[in-house]
Amino acid sequence: MGARKKLAADARKEALRTVAIAQLRNVPTSPRRMRQVADNIRGLGVDKALGILEFSTRHASEPLYKLLRSAIANWEAKNEGRKADEAGLIVKSVQVNEARGLKRMLPAPQGRAYRMKKRSNHVSLIVDTAN
Repeated sequence: MGARKKLAADARKEALRTVAIAQLRNVPTSPRRMRQVADNIRGLGVDKALGILEFSTRHASEPLYKLLRSAIANWEAKNEGRKADEAGLIVKSVQVNEARGLKRMLPAPQGRAYRMKKRSNHVSLIVDTAN
């Protein structure tokens, strides 16, 4: 590896040391519904985001709440001796991507069948310190 590539790789590794990533795969909720909930917490402090998700009535908020708790635990494991409450963590980014859809058939009039695609999604969440 060349010197320039090594410096760039080291800089990327150093930038990832302060962040914690959590991923959730194949959530049986449509990506659009999950994005509506994810947009509510993007850029907020972790405590405020947990409160919003905990008391939200949307179906997609429960898996996202658990994912945020996992990201906080990942950050605390990465930064031993520091607590998430004192560090001022924020939800840096939330990405919701489409996963595989299950194709099903719905009965239709006159012996026909309509196709239905039961959608699912993948969620990636990154928490970082506020500074």
